[in-house]
Amino acid sequence: MEAVRKKLQQELAELEEELRFKLPKEIQKAREYGDLRENAEYKAALERQKIVMARVVQLSNRITELESIDMSKIPTDRAAYGSIVVLYDLDRDEKVTYKLVTSEESEPENGLISTVSPIGQSLMGKEEGDEVKVKTPTGWRNFEITRLTTIHDLEE
Repeated sequence: MEAVRKKLQQELAELEEELRFKLPKEIQKAREYGDLRENAEYKAALERQKIVMARVVQLSNRITELESIDMSKIPTDRAAYGSIVVLYDLDRDEKVTYKLVTSEESEPENGLISTVSPIGQSLMGKEEGDEVKVKTPTGWRNFEITRLTTIHDLEE
């Protein structure tokens, strides 16, 4: 979680610098071209400024959310953020391992599944031995949780 927070803070710092220094210079330079009604550079700089401001707000909110996560409230016996879940695919007769992560950490091809993805949502709150039905892009899949390692088990 700390790595995600640092990554978001780095992006926030870069955008704030762009907002404070780079964009005002671009806007001023574009104003010097004259008629603002037909000034594409000016319009582009203002549009970029709006996009950066919106992203700054979004990042600030997300950092606040991450900082407010109380690790003591993450369950010790059910799937939640940070859990590693070994699933047995009942239809394909194979095992799959996923780690439940934030959306910023998500890399499905590497087994890092966001807690807000369809698979992640279906696993949240489940226990070892539970059967889970998941809607995937290729249709419904049935899994059994054969092993659950929570974030608390990983810290020990």
